Amino acid sequence: MNNIPELKIGIAAVSRDCFPMSLSVNRRKAVAAAYRKKYGEIFECPTCVEEETGMRRALAELREAGCNALVVYLGNFGPETPETLLAKEFGGPVMFMAAAEETMEDLIDGRGDAYCGMLNASYNLKLREIHAYIPEYPVGTAEECADMIREFEPVARTAVALRDLKIISFGPRPKDFLACNAPIKRLYDLGVEIEENSELDLFESYKLHEGDVRIPDVVKDMERELGTGNKKPEVLPDLARYELTLLDWIEAHKGSRKYAAVAGKCWPAFQTQFGFVPCYVNGRLTARGIPVSCEVDIYGALSEYIGTVISQDTVTLLDINNTVPADMYEAEIRGTYPYTQKDTFMGFHCGNTAAGKLVSCEMKNQLIMTRTLPEKSTRGTLEGDIVPGKITFFRLQSTADAELRAYAAEGEILPVATRSFGGIGVFAIPEMGRFYRHVLIEKNFPHHGAVAFGHYGRAIYDTFRYLGVKDIGFNQPAGVRYPTENPFA
Repeated sequence: MNNIPELKIGIAAVSRDCFPMSLSVNRRKAVAAAYRKKYGEIFECPTCVEEETGMRRALAELREAGCNALVVYLGNFGPETPETLLAKEFGGPVMFMAAAEETMEDLIDGRGDAYCGMLNASYNLKLREIHAYIPEYPVGTAEECADMIREFEPVARTAVALRDLKIISFGPRPKDFLACNAPIKRLYDLGVEIEENSELDLFESYKLHEGDVRIPDVVKDMERELGTGNKKPEVLPDLARYELTLLDWIEAHKGSRKYAAVAGKCWPAFQTQFGFVPCYVNGRLTARGIPVSCEVDIYGALSEYIGTVISQDTVTLLDINNTVPADMYEAEIRGTYPYTQKDTFMGFHCGNTAAGKLVSCEMKNQLIMTRTLPEKSTRGTLEGDIVPGKITFFRLQSTADAELRAYAAEGEILPVATRSFGGIGVFAIPEMGRFYRHVLIEKNFPHHGAVAFGHYGRAIYDTFRYLGVKDIGFNQPAGVRYPTENPFA
């Protein structure tokens, strides 16, 4: 995936002038050594920051090294003003953590009091309105601190990515489809750029790609990917032409930004004018790290992109769609998996999930559209059951009054045949029924949710917090009541 940033983390030790600087320097060296042993390279800032001029030197060293994320490490109590100014002026994601004491044999000159200093650091960050990542328990040994830095990585990578992201959309949302409508103002607050276009602009560009010499090579790649599922070979040249149209548009319109995601149109007029549906192409680009959401879902595209950056893997966008029938639950889930029927549901979309995330795939028609339109114009869905395994369902959304809300819930896709159509899977999330009512419905989330293939709830939750989202829903365990849940029910 070449649509997400490479992270280069720097670690800068800080020291209060009435404590030995060597304590902080040596502890920083130990953390860096532990990190390199377990995870890879990290830049050690040579200057240990004790006063404001040292902060300037450290900033210059970090910038010279190309660092785009920073760990401020309190090896001892730490200097409140220089350490927080370092975070303020760095200009990228910053984490604070502190050193635990090492041995009972050295609690005089070898005592750093960073446990205490971390409190003052947090207070000073708040005074200066600086938002920094602070781990769940931010004080530890060298090895524990190395693990904390690892947990910071997906948060930092996402923060870096969003400040260089442009979401490109085509067309207003379909008629009578207000579900994914949300103010774009909060995109700018997150540092994300947005370019809104008409689907007519897209159609003109598609027409200009007629006869593009690259089309045969893209068709061959599609044939290779589809294999025996290539049931609509006649539509592949048109889909290849559309894929090239999107990729060329992205390159021509990214402007000053490095990364892109797309919120695309797919109905009601798309299929009659283009002569196909774009689902398969959407999935192919998403697998390359360029999420393409359906139905001009701008915050869906944003959510998918966040999931791509965090998981560094293909994601998908699905409807939280339909219940699992009682006979299917009784025959294939009860007694085999630890879920009630209300914990299960089917996640579905017409055919936008990438081939690599389907058990087997087949090119088909969009069945719902085919009920009212000629079959020829609805070709282009990639259908099949989604691969079983761990998942995280999540979404970042702006409310109508431009407040950010989000949710995340971990669960799994069960290895149960869906017996249905589209890209679809049987999902199970603990306490899903209550989560559905008291988070998804209560807080007015739309039916689209992003899916990351793995358990990434911790990183997603930390990322949403770092981005300033105050209202983050999750599936409460049994016995823990939601604020809106009837205590007598």
